[in-house]
Amino acid sequence: MTTGELETWKRRAAEAAAQEVRDGMRVGLGTGSTVAHLLPALAARGLRDLRCVATSVATERAAAALGLPVEPFDALDRLDLAIDGADQVAPDGWVVKGGGGAHVREKIVAAAADRFIVIADATKLVAALAAPVPLELLAFGLPATLAALAPVGLRPGMPPSPDGNVIADYAGPIDDPAALNARLGATPGVVDHGLFPPALTSEVVVGSADGVERRLL
Repeated sequence: MTTGELETWKRRAAEAAAQEVRDGMRVGLGTGSTVAHLLPALAARGLRDLRCVATSVATERAAAALGLPVEPFDALDRLDLAIDGADQVAPDGWVVKGGGGAHVREKIVAAAADRFIVIADATKLVAALAAPVPLELLAFGLPATLAALAPVGLRPGMPPSPDGNVIADYAGPIDDPAALNARLGATPGVVDHGLFPPALTSEVVVGSADGVERRLL
């Protein structure tokens, strides 16, 4: 597969998801390479009464440059729709996100939305989740947190999260995503992690060589 073909798959998923946005909606915009295709597709819709929030500075800047209205996520308590990419999507609906280090904001936005649509190219579909699972950690007591989470490591060369926290990756097995979700979430020092449970996602839109596939959860 060429880079151009992969980008075409991403664009197909993104454009299909952009059609779900209606005028007057409050929309959460995710982060990453597939969302990079969503933003121009959404701007091309020419909707005039959107209220958008962004999960990263990069998305906020890209959206604003396209004329999409982006505001801080402190004036809204609910969203109609959130759209974001994924690093892995399992058959049972578990998703791993956070390759870009914005997974905490992404999870907050997804949880605040009435519908959360994951957009992905077909290479992100996996038979079972595998490491790494992104983590956002407080700097305070970091060595103790890392020891409690082992096996885990700091992501080399990764800048802080959008909220100034440390980005790391859990490197152990994911035999039971629900159990790992509970363990990571209960560890002091973990702001949040990149495991997204099936209940959080409404639909997965997948782009491939054959077009677009929709998976309702």
